[in-house]
Amino acid sequence: MDRALAMDNLHAGAVDRMLTDEQLAARAKAGDASAMEELYLRYRQPVFRVVYRSTRNIDEAEDIVQDVFLKAFERLHTFREQSRFSTWLMRIALNLCTDRARMRQRRQELVEREAAHRLAWSHPDAPDPIETTRQNAFHEAFYTALNQLPEHHRQLIILRDLEEMEYEQIAAVLGTSVGAVKLRVMRARRAFKAKLEPLLRAIGELE
Repeated sequence: MDRALAMDNLHAGAVDRMLTDEQLAARAKAGDASAMEELYLRYRQPVFRVVYRSTRNIDEAEDIVQDVFLKAFERLHTFREQSRFSTWLMRIALNLCTDRARMRQRRQELVEREAAHRLAWSHPDAPDPIETTRQNAFHEAFYTALNQLPEHHRQLIILRDLEEMEYEQIAAVLGTSVGAVKLRVMRARRAFKAKLEPLLRAIGELE
């Protein structure tokens, strides 16, 4: 049975969905599979969004998400309730994304055109092809620039500007102060701007 199927088929009876994450984590530590299932259902999509924005590859993102939850459930004994479960889980996700990035010898072009864009040309209500091309070019430039950033800068752009996390939450995830996060975000944005502007000029979005 593959890992995704195993995770989706945790069955141990119903669990009270009004329980907090920390209460569920306590039950999961004791071996309650239904509590693990509830935590998985609560956080699969938020974790997937963060991981996918980092990889821009659906198959790789799905693989990492399964690793995140498997690792989290294996390490539940290390979870301390001084922090939020969601923060602890996101830290695991970011660490795994970093590990994957370091394993790659070179960065791949990870821009995917959505199915709607690919079909837009033949759809009876299709938007203006020139506008569609312009939007696709901007989308490609944006993610090309994002993927050219060092991992620590890319993660900050994803968390703050794409996921719109609060500085306090990012600080908790990264284990640092709010002031340090604000400084790192500022540096990441400068680095991103330096990568993005030449690409936008190349497609005529900047003069």
